[in-house]
This record gives sequence, C-alpha cells and structure tokens, in this order.
Amino acid sequence: MPIVSLENTITIAMSVRDRHLSANWYCDMLGFTLLHHIDDAGWSELQTKTAGVTLGLGEQAEPTPGNSVPVFGVLDIDTARRDLETAGVKFDGDTETVEGMVSIATFYDPDGNALMLAQDLSQDG
Repeated sequence: MPIVSLENTITIAMSVRDRHLSANWYCDMLGFTLLHHIDDAGWSELQTKTAGVTLGLGEQAEPTPGNSVPVFGVLDIDTARRDLETAGVKFDGDTETVEGMVSIATFYDPDGNALMLAQDLSQDG
C-alpha cells in the first residue's frame, strides 16, 4: 500500500521564457487547450490530450532546457508531506502556498530527481 494517496491528476511543470508564447505553441502544435494564465504567479496551465494530465508553464528569465518536474495532486499536502518525511523522503525547503490557488512542496526520489506535491486551494471556500 502506498504511503501517500494521490489524486488522479498530474501536472508536468516546465520553465519557459514567455508563457503566453509557449502556451500558443503547445495549443497550435499539439492541440492542447489553455486552461488559464495566472500572471501574478507567472504561471500558465494547459490541458493535454490525456485526461488528468496538464502542462504547467512557469516563467523564468533563463529556463533550463529539459528540466521538467512531475507535480502530483494530493487532497491534503500537510499529511502527504508528513507521511513521506516519516518514510525518509527528502524535501526542498518549506511547503509554499499561494493563497486561494495552490500549496506545493518539492521532494526528491532516490536519484535526486525533483518531484512535487500540489494541493489545489481554488475550490476551498
């Protein structure tokens, strides 16, 4: 039985120079659908052709090509993080929260690959 219960969603996060330009490219070239641009957070999200899989574009001045991070949706990030840390999983810093949007926490697999947990806060009332 897994330590953490994941939702049926995954976001593949990538760094890009221009989120709007990149979003248009993914829509035009691969048929993705723009879900939203969140300019205050420097984030854009697109629905891929696979149910439950989105592409997240984070804007950076100098992105590192080939650097993508799978982001796994969870219902309760505090519990998921605590359970993984108890099992010896290493996290990178504190859980970050953008109020009313999302809480995220970066962690690493045994080979040092970065992964993230994300709790959607947009539905909280």
